[in-house]
Amino acid sequence: MDISQIHSLFLKCNAVSIDTRKIESNSLFVAVKGENFDANTFANEALEKGASYVIIDNEDYVIDQRTILVKNSLATLQELAKFHRQYLKLPIIALTGSNGKTTTKELINVVLSKKYNTKATVGNLNNHIGVPLTLLSFNSNTEIGIVEMGANHKKEIEFLCELAIPDFGYITNFGKAHLEGFGGVEGVIQAKSEMYNYLSENKKLAFINLEDPIQVEKSKKMNSYFFGLNKEEADVNIISVTANPFVEISFSNLLIKTHLIGLYNANNINAALTIGKYFGVDDLAIKEALESYIPENNRSQLLSKGTNQIILDAYNANPSSMAVAIENFLQLDNSNKIMILGDMFELGEESLQEHKAIVNSLLNKNEVVCYFIGKGFYLNQIDTNNFHFYESFESYSDYLKNIKIENSSILIKGSRGMALERILDFL
Repeated sequence: MDISQIHSLFLKCNAVSIDTRKIESNSLFVAVKGENFDANTFANEALEKGASYVIIDNEDYVIDQRTILVKNSLATLQELAKFHRQYLKLPIIALTGSNGKTTTKELINVVLSKKYNTKATVGNLNNHIGVPLTLLSFNSNTEIGIVEMGANHKKEIEFLCELAIPDFGYITNFGKAHLEGFGGVEGVIQAKSEMYNYLSENKKLAFINLEDPIQVEKSKKMNSYFFGLNKEEADVNIISVTANPFVEISFSNLLIKTHLIGLYNANNINAALTIGKYFGVDDLAIKEALESYIPENNRSQLLSKGTNQIILDAYNANPSSMAVAIENFLQLDNSNKIMILGDMFELGEESLQEHKAIVNSLLNKNEVVCYFIGKGFYLNQIDTNNFHFYESFESYSDYLKNIKIENSSILIKGSRGMALERILDFL
């Protein structure tokens, strides 16, 4: 059965699934193998739960005519997604970057949905499996698709662009993320720039932040649409940006008051605003969309627990995002400041020095009490009155059980693996 025949069967289904725990009636189940399981073994279960067809790559699990046997299920999922994208012919916006991808994607989606029927990556399904699933979620009613692309090694963005075939692209930034897989910051720039290379080679359009010198340099070889803060050459000129703690953006005689914390979110907002302008969304509709967006899932959330005000930014962390979160927190006019910082993962050989750099950046910041959690920080202990180091979350939580924190402003920031949102149970 060739890919066009598989696609015809897919169009008869309501959804595509790779997880029998979330199977829907009349869906297409694709048996994508995991590191510790063979998904082919779930084919019969998928059919029993309501799947109309299953794609497998092991002939031992062929059941009946509802079974589609292929050489490689994952490759077929990816090929099917690309075929479906070409079948729909809708405009697709792709975005990647070291920090802020998911927030920016959600902001673009709320802005464009004021005028168009849009569909975007759900959560952070942004890898070699998530992007195909995103593309297959688009249908004939989708007017604009928004695809988030993540990467932890080189050539991954290039591959995802070949699947999604984007018409437009945006890179949030080039930061110190996944250094272990990229081989350093230069590797990050090269890997993220794979999107720019694709857009340039295929004469597509890039949205460019004039505040980022790397983007400006790369834009010389691309069709570009610019935004910036008081930049005459910008297609969309931002008049002013403030944050205390929420970001406020002034443009086109309008003041946008968002629910996003920190100046580091300003570029995410400005990108969504710019893309909205490019696609002809009315200024007042852009304002309404951005002001209605409330972050969740542990991303720059402002919470209150008792007498404490908490900035919960525990979805993920790398040296770049950690630095800007700290900088923003220190600039706030609040008293009784506390930082609870967790380890940053996937930094490879640079882990020790990057954790040390964060610790050193807070020396002489006596206005804030700092709690450092995790082995990365623990190996960089410094003996000062306002620094406290804990090798694990458990040792820190044992400490929290015996104290009471009141009337404080607290920043909680760490990598996903640290799951620092657990701290809320102790505050």
